Amino acid sequence: MTGDLSDRRDFDDAHRGLIARLEPGVITGADGAVVFDADVYTAGTAGDCPDTANPSLWRQSQLTAIQGLFEVVPGLYQLRGIELSNMTVVEGDTGVIIIDPAVSAEVASAGMALYREHRGEREVRAVIYTHSHVDHFGGVLGVVGPDEDVPIIAPEGFLEHAVSENVYAGVAMMRRTIYHTGANLSVGATGMLGAGLGSGTSKGTIGLLAPTDSITRTGEERTIDGVRIVFQLTPGTEAPSELNFYFPDSKALCTAENATHTLHNLLTLRGAEVRDARGWSRYLAELIEMFGHEAEVVFASHHWPTWGNEQILAFLTCQRDLYCYLHDQTLRMLNAGLVGSEIAEAIEMPPALDAQWSTHGYYGSVSHNVKAIYQRYMGWYDGNPAHLWQHPPVELATRYVDLAGGIDAAIAKVRGYADAGDLRFAAELGSHCVFAEPDNVEARAALAAVFTALGYGAENGTWRNNYLTGAQELVAPTVPTEWSPGGMAAALTITQLFDSIAITIVGPRAWDIALSIRWRFTDTDESYRMELSHGALIHFPTTKEDPADLVVTLTKPQLLALLAGDTDEVELDGDASALQTLLSLTQRPDPTFPIVTP
Repeated sequence: MTGDLSDRRDFDDAHRGLIARLEPGVITGADGAVVFDADVYTAGTAGDCPDTANPSLWRQSQLTAIQGLFEVVPGLYQLRGIELSNMTVVEGDTGVIIIDPAVSAEVASAGMALYREHRGEREVRAVIYTHSHVDHFGGVLGVVGPDEDVPIIAPEGFLEHAVSENVYAGVAMMRRTIYHTGANLSVGATGMLGAGLGSGTSKGTIGLLAPTDSITRTGEERTIDGVRIVFQLTPGTEAPSELNFYFPDSKALCTAENATHTLHNLLTLRGAEVRDARGWSRYLAELIEMFGHEAEVVFASHHWPTWGNEQILAFLTCQRDLYCYLHDQTLRMLNAGLVGSEIAEAIEMPPALDAQWSTHGYYGSVSHNVKAIYQRYMGWYDGNPAHLWQHPPVELATRYVDLAGGIDAAIAKVRGYADAGDLRFAAELGSHCVFAEPDNVEARAALAAVFTALGYGAENGTWRNNYLTGAQELVAPTVPTEWSPGGMAAALTITQLFDSIAITIVGPRAWDIALSIRWRFTDTDESYRMELSHGALIHFPTTKEDPADLVVTLTKPQLLALLAGDTDEVELDGDASALQTLLSLTQRPDPTFPIVTP
């Protein structure tokens, strides 16, 4: 940690423009359940840094806990600290434009209520999704009704990437998100402090309205309710589908999640596609060239704004250089023969960059970002044949424990390495002990103690959350993962809905079963053919009337109902058992699958 803890400029900026706090800071759902509690973050990060937290992370967490409605510039307002992400409200001639309506409808609705309390009733004239992550679109139904004719603007490819991340891999990603965000940890000095990018994630109703207007090129413009906006496409940066944009009349620049007050992720610990550090840096360079020399404020989808052109240029330049440096130095050492873990240990950051708080790894980290760059170029295999065909975790663990002289000796070694300060190897050996004997209470306790110590020392918020959640699950029952993407289903294409079935087919059970179904959709005038062949579910749109075991005539809403188990209204012509056979071959994933145990 090289930042100056006495520097209060970020705190001044984070409080600047405060109109009102959300009082109380507790947002509840229709059933009275707490969706998000901002007050617990305010209280949990108050005062001096305790021994159980990294001082730099404690500082960052105090900043992200600052909550309320803020004026960025006249006519542009942000709701911050009432959710992991920010919701921005831009006033037009007759109404407002909403940028990134939070994770859940309840939070977005509460944010709009606070805005309207202080700025008056204004109708929503458009919604802009800056990118395809759920914390930037999930609350849309809290600001726009599903049948309202409101333009939804997003970058090209938004829907495809929003679905692939939040539906196809949704269960696994949400399970890991529990670790990533520390959602099941108590908030405070010995638990979760936030995620570095913001406070915790709300647990409300997630929805999705499909974009009605896609931005397809940099320089594209829109004038919405009298507000002129110039867009920059930035695919493959913080998200596969993302954009920045500029408001020329107010000289306000939105950097989405491409420039925030942290080193961001090139590969998130919850899982995602590996991002392009080189492209990220180049898009920031383009952004500076396009708007950086005239912008008077930069705001983003997380954290607090930066005001003043000199400060903006310094901030964006550091962010640009940060991703470029990581990329180029990783490639330099990669080509010298080092593997990802070696580069992560060897890389040295420029002191001038490290001195800036906004480059610190509160969400991403130098360590796992370097490994992500290595993975992007070289894949999982490091070239050493000894690593080409290793045993899976349990089999590997039993052999390590055997080498250590048995489980008791191995546990003693774990504690010895921990006492000597080598927490990293203590964690590795302790994990082998738990995987070799998952019911061994002493092994679990030893590993939990190591994870706790590592969590308390972490500057990175998501590292802390991962370590402390792992420690928690070693000594207490796993808390079920809460994940309900059902509100997104209506926005999916038919192909995407069929994909959601295909990925649940248990292949070996379907090896010897062949069937075909033709699907006719009366509301969209589409026809699809589906074939189960060699355990794979093949489906594609077609106009051909080839023979099929079953013809299903329905609407898209009826398909959604069918996927939920309701087949009453569907018209079947042919062998009705084909549909039941198909559904019987699917398997629902386990949302509480183990992570720190086998």
